[in-house]
Amino acid sequence: MLKKLLLKPGVNRENTRYTNEGGWYECDKIRFRQGTPEKIGGWEQISDNRFLGVCRSLWNWVTLSSVSLIGAGTNLKYYIERGAAYNDITPLRVTTAAGDVTFAATTGSSVVTVTDTAHGAVEGDFVTFSGALTLGGDITVATLNTEFQIVTVPDDDTYTIQTAVAATASDTGNGGANVVGAYQINVGPEIQESATGWSAGPWGSGSWGNTTSLTDALRIWNHSNFGEDLVFGPRGGALYYWDASAGFPQRGVLVSSLLGASDVPAAHTTLLVSDISRFVLCFGASPLGGTDLDPMLIRWSDQEDIANWTPAITNQAGDLRLSTGSKIVTAIQTRQEIVVWTDAALYSLQYQGPPFVWGAQTLGDNLSIIGPNAKASASNVTYWMGKDKFYRYDGRVQTMRCDLRQYIFQNINLLQADQIFASTVEAFNEVWWFYPSADSTTPNRYVVYNYAEDIWYYGNMTRTAWIDSQIRNTPVAAYSGRLINHETGYDDGSNNTSVPIESYIASSEFDIDDGNNFSFIWRLLPDITFRGSTSTNPSVNMTLLPLQNSGSGYNTPASVGGENTRPVTRSTTIPIEQFTGQINTRVRGRQMAIKVESSGLGVAWQLGAPRIDIRPDGRR
Repeated sequence: MLKKLLLKPGVNRENTRYTNEGGWYECDKIRFRQGTPEKIGGWEQISDNRFLGVCRSLWNWVTLSSVSLIGAGTNLKYYIERGAAYNDITPLRVTTAAGDVTFAATTGSSVVTVTDTAHGAVEGDFVTFSGALTLGGDITVATLNTEFQIVTVPDDDTYTIQTAVAATASDTGNGGANVVGAYQINVGPEIQESATGWSAGPWGSGSWGNTTSLTDALRIWNHSNFGEDLVFGPRGGALYYWDASAGFPQRGVLVSSLLGASDVPAAHTTLLVSDISRFVLCFGASPLGGTDLDPMLIRWSDQEDIANWTPAITNQAGDLRLSTGSKIVTAIQTRQEIVVWTDAALYSLQYQGPPFVWGAQTLGDNLSIIGPNAKASASNVTYWMGKDKFYRYDGRVQTMRCDLRQYIFQNINLLQADQIFASTVEAFNEVWWFYPSADSTTPNRYVVYNYAEDIWYYGNMTRTAWIDSQIRNTPVAAYSGRLINHETGYDDGSNNTSVPIESYIASSEFDIDDGNNFSFIWRLLPDITFRGSTSTNPSVNMTLLPLQNSGSGYNTPASVGGENTRPVTRSTTIPIEQFTGQINTRVRGRQMAIKVESSGLGVAWQLGAPRIDIRPDGRR
């Protein structure tokens, strides 16, 4: 008797394997197309070039001269990728007066002590020197007049750097009144650091008010293009501006330093540029005339003016304060409104025109968002991950059914929740969330919601940022100091040499026949296509996993020894090649699961509806 194995689409781990009979239970690096599983597309690095730090946010836009740019903010710097090169535009925090910086070198050491009173630097900061002379014999002008990353900061007036060569003699000064130090803005943490202090830990621990502040939190950059130019800034920091017409190596400059600038927020939580009306909006901002961050305040510039933030009867600059929650977490622009999340509610922000300009209304309360980048919009629907569930907003707020909720939220590192991010792969009708498992401090897993088929699936992959842009041919992700093009080929090309992507999907348990009698499977007729493969001989392995009873465990060869030990038919792994018509098997059980996997170079596959040939085999 031939039995067709056509299982319902999506992966469900909300119950036992047997309860989900007729469905799929495990997977990695697969997706569903028209209800059947297939291997996802591959990826390759944009170039051999590398950037410094961990990238947590990406932004893609095009200049008036049709040049595609990607802004990449890391915990150490801010880059713009153009033509596979990473251009450093990290803003400067301060440039010293000539003569403020002096050096001290020691014989035989490449560590140089720099003295600069009240330098304001922290470990890991970057500084560039100019005007220095040869120091300590072999530390030449070319060696010293360059960019350094600060190694240690012993006190407020000194720090150390490491030069490319060691000094051959002890020396001090060298530069005199000519040395200038240009300090880039302070770097941020690579991972989220736990808050400390009485208000953060158990009652009575730490000293009151010593909780980690927003500026000590995970470094996340906010960015949006204003025409062909870029407005950007680190969460909790100032606003900066980069003029595309000036090109590289120009760095970003403070918006407050632009001609005509007035009352520009000194700090912000997140920002965006309204698409049609052309306002720059800061969500969580320092108030007019103040420098401290008000986490519930929204401020916006005058229309078409990035620099003017002073409300007046002659312009449309202004502000409003939200009421539900303690802080604004993030915001996203949709077709008809800007959706704003606080830590307790969801708001709709809409342009009303003068005199109020922007108005807000509550869409829902008593809800959550797990992190500032954990949201995405597709087909005018907004999706986001909460602290224990998923939500969608399409005119009304709804809790989403998630077939993987327990699997995700019972194994997630909530201490690193700010690293969780979402994006789309609209070519396949997907929203992806990347998150860190409980034993990881960086996002190493993903979960996918296919909104066209209303199904879920998941896998393992380490990425730190992702952007799905129609400006580029493929989605772009950040990983280990590089940008990676996704959905290209079918292999892992994140380094110079491509390696196979291991993908698989395994079903839930299902009754082979009536679930009571044993059945013998003697033949398998595969139904699988390798369309798109670049391998000459693409293949997958299909494993049949029989059980004596649901929950008994898969049948394996019995152990040797013991009077009552009896052999049991083992599970069978079958190689399926491009033109395999049928395979003879020897599998016996009451229930069964199937697994399809591939680990070859250039292999693309999509499963159809394989059939198994069954013979009755008794009740024992």
